[in-house]
Amino acid sequence: MKLPSTKTLTVNVACLLALMWLYGGDLLDAIRAQGAEVSAFLSPPRLAWPAGVLAATLGVLGVGVWGLWRGRGEGFKGYRLLPILLVCALFVDLLFSEDQVPLLPEDVATLSLGHFQEQAQALASEKAVPSDPEVLRPLLEELGAPPYLIRGTRVSSWSLQVRENCEGPIREAPGAQAGTILYCVAPGREVAWATLVGLPSGVRFGTPAVLAEEGEPRFVVVQASPPPPSPEEAAAMAGTEAFLAPPEPGESTDSVSLDAGVVAPSPLP
Repeated sequence: MKLPSTKTLTVNVACLLALMWLYGGDLLDAIRAQGAEVSAFLSPPRLAWPAGVLAATLGVLGVGVWGLWRGRGEGFKGYRLLPILLVCALFVDLLFSEDQVPLLPEDVATLSLGHFQEQAQALASEKAVPSDPEVLRPLLEELGAPPYLIRGTRVSSWSLQVRENCEGPIREAPGAQAGTILYCVAPGREVAWATLVGLPSGVRFGTPAVLAEEGEPRFVVVQASPPPPSPEEAAAMAGTEAFLAPPEPGESTDSVSLDAGVVAPSPLP
């Protein structure tokens, strides 16, 4: 009974393990995303592609096992099929990955939250932050779609909840749907905190929860904007900064005149 070389067997086993790890994991993610209440993905995981690759893997594996059972030696071409399948599958994946965003879902959620904070801060007055839902809700249109799936379907747009009389960012939001921004206004409306509902950082499947890292929620702060300085105040501040500025390199500080019209007194005879 002839057998292929140890090198050929090792290469085939390595390719088999790589295919099962890569596409078995993708298939498992796709199946779990279909049933999970919330999953963190920028788009629904592909189901047909990894299933097809795994089906082809089983077929190619069957050819290799048949060759071993029949005592085929090193020249049997069936032993080359697993490496060829792995290379072809990775090449197709490389073509698909050109249009994918190289960001994690929690990074996209954090960027969306920061963009919302910038827009809300622009609406703040010198006495209060915006708190009217009708004023804040149009800001969500520029954030794109949330990076979360509900039962395998991408959440189409962000939603908003405005809460009053808060002492800090919201840490728990039972009943809130993934893709919801929680905007919590403090008493006096001088400051507000914004968090969002999705999944904790590093978690891909689960129930809706406030985006958090190591138990601490990720949040942004919106504050009442101070009034701009008057022209007189701006001029006074500019003069003070010029007076307090350090001397330029090489400039002598032994005799600095505070008044350009004052002349130093003549030495005594």
